[in-house]
Amino acid sequence: MINKKVAQTGRWKKLRHYFLVLIIVSLFAGCQNSPEQQQLVIFHAGSLSVPVKRITEAYQQAHPDVRFMTEAAGSVASIRKITDLHRDCDILLSADYSIIDKMMIPEYSSWNIRFAANEMVIAYTNDAADSIDANNWQRVLANDKVRFGRSDPDSDPCGYRTVLVLDLAERILGLPELRQNLLDKDRRYMRPKETDLIALLETHTVDYIFIYRSVAVQHKLGYLLLPDSINLKSPLLADWYGTASVEIVGSAPGTKITQHGEPMIYGLTMPHNAPNPELAIDFLHFFLDATHGMRLMEEAGQPSVVPAPASGYDEIPTELQKYALPPG
Repeated sequence: MINKKVAQTGRWKKLRHYFLVLIIVSLFAGCQNSPEQQQLVIFHAGSLSVPVKRITEAYQQAHPDVRFMTEAAGSVASIRKITDLHRDCDILLSADYSIIDKMMIPEYSSWNIRFAANEMVIAYTNDAADSIDANNWQRVLANDKVRFGRSDPDSDPCGYRTVLVLDLAERILGLPELRQNLLDKDRRYMRPKETDLIALLETHTVDYIFIYRSVAVQHKLGYLLLPDSINLKSPLLADWYGTASVEIVGSAPGTKITQHGEPMIYGLTMPHNAPNPELAIDFLHFFLDATHGMRLMEEAGQPSVVPAPASGYDEIPTELQKYALPPG
């Protein structure tokens, strides 16, 4: 009789444990599928990693129910996740507004808001700081004992902007083959996106890198300012920048597009396949506001250009049109 009671007690304990597990699993599943849970998927340029983190965290303070899934990559690579891999994305933030026009509109999105500026610099390690200046940088980088890094032009705007800088410098300085000679040198230190270069610099694998000023500021790197004639910063020199060009991969495999130099302006859009468009619009309202997202953007070293002429202005959601201007 005692053994029977012990067996029954043991079975009851097992059943009670089983039901407890079922309850916990059900509660967890309910939380996961709760309509209160909202998610935004953002693909963004690597150079935006710091400001995007700060802006999403600021937004979450007022919207704790929102979860962000952010992916940093070269802007071309980010766009190809949408156009080639057909991945869901609510917001695309590109380091070059023009490739949204070329690779996404009209098939994958309808509009493009320009929101921030930047410029190209040469960042360096502390022990390399005294060796380079605005007059000798091209000779320093050409030295066989010096190693420098750059990002891949086919995946990252910083990469093709490096090529454009060298194109302009070759003609400004009157140094034929400067561009090709430097592009052929140190190819083993080329990386998919500009932020991948920071590790090479910090580990002294390379002495210098071509990078955006904002990234150098955010990571407290020393850097050399380049003349406005080649740094892709000045809107007044847009015609001159436009004389430089480079071919990069297009939106379809095996195709090429020609990228011309122009002042560095970032752009954003919402793809047609945005899973959560209403939330995306609300977040972009916060992102583009001068007292919220754009204030944090400026603190991260990227001056706001809002409002600026926008592609597809009439297609921009009404709530966001005040952050843009009609073209022309």
